[in-house]
Amino acid sequence: MDDHGPGAYAEFEAFVAGAAGRLLHVAVLLTAEPEAEAQPAAARRLLAGALARTYAQWRRVRRDDPYDHTRQELCAAFARTGWRHRGGTGLLGPLGPLERLVLVLRVYEGVAEEVTAAQLGLPVERVRALCTRAVAAVRSREVA
Repeated sequence: MDDHGPGAYAEFEAFVAGAAGRLLHVAVLLTAEPEAEAQPAAARRLLAGALARTYAQWRRVRRDDPYDHTRQELCAAFARTGWRHRGGTGLLGPLGPLERLVLVLRVYEGVAEEVTAAQLGLPVERVRALCTRAVAAVRSREVA
């Protein structure tokens, strides 16, 4: 089957229809854009790039886990541009980009420590420390 033939495009469209909402929420959490904002621009740009890279590799990706692949693409793009997303609003706004990334992967997405560490190129202990610090920061804001 052609990588980008009508059948592959229909499969990709179905994937996007089912996964885009959750992936956009991941992107919004990462960028810490206002949740009430109708068009979170940075989050949408991150997601569009991740979906484009997933589609470019659709033949291989569709047999594995397209959601996982797209999430990895999204997180990699955020990691490369995280310095642009310092600050922000909402509960995760005060966290640094790496803390946000680890917290979203570990807590919101439920990715194992070892997998998170491998994806980010960090030691497991560093991922654990970042997650612990981020959770503590979020909890202290909830109490305040």
